[in-house]
Amino acid sequence: MTPLQRELERLLPAGDHLVDPADCWSYGADNSKLHAVPEAVAFPRDATTVRELVRLCRTLGVALTSRGRGTGTTGAAVPDHGGLVVSFEHMNRIVDVDPANRWLIAEPGVTNGAIQQAAGQEGFFWPPDPTSSAYCTLGGNLAYNSAGPHAVKYGTPRDNTLGLAGVAGTGEAFRTGVHTTKGVVGYDLTRLLIGSEGTLAVLTEATLRLTPRPEATRLIQAVYRNVDAAARAVSRLMARAEVPSALEFMDHSAIAMIRDYAADCPLPADAGAILMIETDGTEAGIEATTAGVRRAAEGEGCLETVSADTPEATQALWAVRKALSPALRTVAPKKINEDVVVPVSRIPDLIAGLDRLAAEHGIRIVNFGHAGNGNIHVNLLVNPDDPQELAAAQRCLDAVFSLVLGLGGTLSGEHGIGLVKRGFVGRELDPVALNLMAGIKQQFDPDNILNPGKAPGPNIRPVT
Repeated sequence: MTPLQRELERLLPAGDHLVDPADCWSYGADNSKLHAVPEAVAFPRDATTVRELVRLCRTLGVALTSRGRGTGTTGAAVPDHGGLVVSFEHMNRIVDVDPANRWLIAEPGVTNGAIQQAAGQEGFFWPPDPTSSAYCTLGGNLAYNSAGPHAVKYGTPRDNTLGLAGVAGTGEAFRTGVHTTKGVVGYDLTRLLIGSEGTLAVLTEATLRLTPRPEATRLIQAVYRNVDAAARAVSRLMARAEVPSALEFMDHSAIAMIRDYAADCPLPADAGAILMIETDGTEAGIEATTAGVRRAAEGEGCLETVSADTPEATQALWAVRKALSPALRTVAPKKINEDVVVPVSRIPDLIAGLDRLAAEHGIRIVNFGHAGNGNIHVNLLVNPDDPQELAAAQRCLDAVFSLVLGLGGTLSGEHGIGLVKRGFVGRELDPVALNLMAGIKQQFDPDNILNPGKAPGPNIRPVT
């Protein structure tokens, strides 16, 4: 038994830790399909225990990787340095809901869906809503700054979190932020920690800013002849006073895949792009808002718009978009999924460039995502068990990132860096910025025990 395992036996009850490699195996992977077996797994039940675990790892000089449900796609929760995985499945309490002050306080192991349910009972919601909301946890949402469709109007976790509690790599507990919607005392450590992928601190609690639930919602499906026409419509829609509450995009390759999967696809034969546009507001004003949004969606290159104002009609329109996920799983169960972001006006250039790269490398690429903020999910359909095809996909992915940065974009909108993208960080961030980030890491985690190797800095190296 290792020193870490012996100390865990002393510190935690039998049911709150694992040391057998067979038991630890499943805590070594996330949805990136990368895997590394940790030395041990701990299941803390309170912030005091988290602090003791951080102090133990610092004393022993072993790595500590925080973990939610493992839905991330970039390997940030993969313990590639071994050591201890801290899983927050027992820290899953909603501590307080205060509708008068519009906040909710929760532990990191609470699922996004549970937060929405608790907030909904008081007439509110928390805007970040990843597609995995029923399963993913608050801690993971904060670690990646993961949002979802409604970020286009309501923002990301950084915009909807008032404060945090956590433990730095020194083993010191601290709090950041406020319980008010305004506050400017000191540096904004709350926004710094959100998106840091567990490299600066282990989060133990978050105070979330809630938003009143809209009285009514409507959905519009707009079909376009090509991506250029859809992108022009996005620009018109985002220039309106009533910003859509969701604005989702599918390109021609995604439409073709849906047709292959669903024989009864109701889309026009010459459809080259689709926007799914959600509006929300008051019962008294929703029809006028939806009519204005629909007019903005129409224009040159628009083939048709269809509006849904009942739950049944809305479900029928979403059925087209929902058909894409099973189609992708059927064709490429091990696809490479990236979430790049470009300025909205450059979406046509991105899609055209991706079409060119698909042809050059012999890799089928399907694109969809959050059009309102230019966050496009680029799916490389590849069989990783074929060495030649996988090598071609990696060359293609390298070119995809160069294309995105050349268009003034960024490598990740909500999936993070983790292991998968760490070799590309230096292309986006300049050496001075990387050195400043390395200094921040040093201040929070002087012994580099928190998720080592994944923080951006001058010595970051690509995964092999």
